[in-house]
Amino acid sequence: MTEPTTSSTEATGTSRPVPPGIPLVRRATWAALDWWYAITWQVRSLGPTTADDYRTGEGQPVVVIPGVYETWHFMRPLMDALHDRGHPVHVLPVLRHNLRPVPVSARDVFAYLEEHDLRNVLVLAHSKGGLIGKYAMTQLDDHGRIDRMVAVSTPFAGSGYARLAPVRHLRVFRAADPVLAGLARELDANARITSVYGVFDTLIPEGSELTGATNVRLPVGGHFRILGDARTRAAVLAASDPGPS
Repeated sequence: MTEPTTSSTEATGTSRPVPPGIPLVRRATWAALDWWYAITWQVRSLGPTTADDYRTGEGQPVVVIPGVYETWHFMRPLMDALHDRGHPVHVLPVLRHNLRPVPVSARDVFAYLEEHDLRNVLVLAHSKGGLIGKYAMTQLDDHGRIDRMVAVSTPFAGSGYARLAPVRHLRVFRAADPVLAGLARELDANARITSVYGVFDTLIPEGSELTGATNVRLPVGGHFRILGDARTRAAVLAASDPGPS
């Protein structure tokens, strides 16, 4: 696993693009495998596994926030790893396929924390889920219910592809979007965030490096299939048990 590093990007929150040099054939292969992974987990979301299967455990509670068009089932490889370590893992079916604006979904997440009186929470997020998690941390969490967040492949600095998106709920990933730009200015919370991402992201060419966060860049390609990679599981488990400070 790649060693975590502290972000050295400028205080504007702009991430550096992934350096060039990855062969086109490899990127095309990663992209094909990435979409195959997404299709596979859409099908698996119809299976018998339920949210109740994950809520047992005596460890730090985990709340899962998936990305746009995703159900919580996309996160199951990481959920399994954390649950096996004794963490009760909570999902929010109310998010459905996560198409609503970030602030709206963040309020749903926080309402769940309050309803179930969850404290010292570890947020596990993918893609848009990381933006929702950070919004909840910085705008809603006056009483410190959220301890920290592990975000996988989150467009903290936006995605250059968003301006080409045909629908509004994808165009909000532009760096200039008011919500995303506002989150980029919230630097204090970044020290409580671990950003995990690969060397090539199908949907976020800028990468997911976050100023002041613990950034873990893995030799993995893809936006979705990184969720099922053993190195990602190792990075998430390491972030869930950081040890003495």
